Amino acid sequence: MSKIAVFPGSFDPITIGHYDVVMRALPLFDKIIVAIGVNSEKKYMFDLNTRMHQLEKVFSDYQNVEIKCFTGLTVDYCEQQNAKYIVRGIRSSSDFEFERGISALNMTLNKQVDTCFFISKPEYSAISSTIVREIIRNGGNAKPFLPEAFEL
Repeated sequence: MSKIAVFPGSFDPITIGHYDVVMRALPLFDKIIVAIGVNSEKKYMFDLNTRMHQLEKVFSDYQNVEIKCFTGLTVDYCEQQNAKYIVRGIRSSSDFEFERGISALNMTLNKQVDTCFFISKPEYSAISSTIVREIIRNGGNAKPFLPEAFEL
């Protein structure tokens, strides 16, 4: 049985912090599904097709990384994909408290799915998709915060 993990997020856009989490998680799993969660209530800077394309480009060299999208609960999606793990990045203590709570609820919903936390490298701890979107909107240089293969 292979070890499959889901790394869920909006990836609007993917940052070098997200990329780093996947790279650090790869040795632990046979496959990582980078899964774009679709929320019809949320306004995105980049449409779903653009985000899918960007993720496919960023991870094109990695056979064991799949790019998919989903709706609904992450634990339900994990069950559909036969994934027993959720990968999450932690940048701060507030991220940890938020993610810990979600992890506990996920375990109540599906005891077969466990969450693995990756603490952000210090140089990435201040980077968030929200901040990167603001840099892009205001015409700033977002390249230092995006994976090398990302195209604006």
